[in-house]
Amino acid sequence: MNIAVNKLINLKLLQKSYIKSPLNYTGGKYKLLNQIMPYFPEKIDTFVDLFAGGCNVAINVNANKVIANDISKQTINLFEYFKANTIEKIEKEITQTIKKYNLSQSFIYGYEYYNTNSKDGLATYNRKSYLKLRDDYNQNPNPIMFYVLIIFAFNNQIRFNKSGKFNLPVNKRDFTLSMQKNLKHFMSKLEHMSISFISQDFRDVEIAKNSFVYIDPPYLATTASYNENGGWNETLESELLCYIDKLDNKGIKFALSNVLESKGIENQLLIAWCKSKNYKVNYLNFSYNNCNYQTKNRDKNSTVEVLITNY
Repeated sequence: MNIAVNKLINLKLLQKSYIKSPLNYTGGKYKLLNQIMPYFPEKIDTFVDLFAGGCNVAINVNANKVIANDISKQTINLFEYFKANTIEKIEKEITQTIKKYNLSQSFIYGYEYYNTNSKDGLATYNRKSYLKLRDDYNQNPNPIMFYVLIIFAFNNQIRFNKSGKFNLPVNKRDFTLSMQKNLKHFMSKLEHMSISFISQDFRDVEIAKNSFVYIDPPYLATTASYNENGGWNETLESELLCYIDKLDNKGIKFALSNVLESKGIENQLLIAWCKSKNYKVNYLNFSYNNCNYQTKNRDKNSTVEVLITNY
């Protein structure tokens, strides 16, 4: 295992203003962009984000062409809708939906208008209206209803049950000024990018030779909504690692985000794969002891985040 230890990187020199996704996607890489981006090739023709999620990486990468793939058709349809419309139209439709369901607009009226405060939040006021919106969306989904659901859903997250129904409870917050700003910046960047969105199983995505592939799959060593109900398992992990090896055999550059360990749970498949290859393992967890995975005195509550590359 070729370990590239990044002890000497001065984070202050890497600080850059990145665009944040309007979606609070589980495992989103916004907070790690300053650590991940410096490892990307300087010149990228086609950038393929194989597990795009909230598109934090895809929206910020410097490439001639970007392909963002995710198995969540709802998310991809939403991004396509954003791409096809103006921010003015999107904002108007969001406002119309909020008003239609009589949901709160604390950024206009404040919390007192809804007989609450910032600490207690807006869940009690919005719950009935939110559940009506959720039921209507599950019966007849469309992108704007989906986004408004996310705005008012618990922690602004996305979760569907086995039947494909959105099932998160209501949030304490509503359409904050921060969320509005993120949406505007995201859509403004979309206007000026050559980006396309696809929704395929990663095993079905064909990669052209001139591509650089970023891979941020569900993490086998962590517990999250994408691991529920067998959403990601050892079989899929093994197939992904084989897929990556095929990319390498074709001479296609890749960067894989993952964790070797999370709160004492090790990803043995990934660890064994790394040891059997000559790929570079770049540690992104700077609090980790000496950036050395073999160290015995490790913090059992730490997460060992890595970026694995073949260049």
